[in-house]
Amino acid sequence: MGAQVEPLGEKEIEERLAELPGWSVEDDRLHRGYHFPGHLPAAVMVIHIARIQEELDHHADLTLGYNRLTVAVNTHSIGGKVTDLDFQLARRIEEIAGAHGAH
Repeated sequence: MGAQVEPLGEKEIEERLAELPGWSVEDDRLHRGYHFPGHLPAAVMVIHIARIQEELDHHADLTLGYNRLTVAVNTHSIGGKVTDLDFQLARRIEEIAGAHGAH
């Protein structure tokens, strides 16, 4: 990560959350749960998110269940706060979620 990353303020976080239905901030982490029609679509989604994370060099904690996937992310390098990097990752995940049957 090249440029200095700054934590987002509460108002800025609220404005960005308005553009990402289903996402919330819990314990200083950007968070969303997805439900899938079965296990395989949920597992495939993990692989696609992993590719995006490698591309962005920014990684979330992913928790895979039978037909559920939970994504939780913050920026560790600035003490575990929510930053623009977290919202960039969330937007990219949202772009692919529907194609995998997530809701």
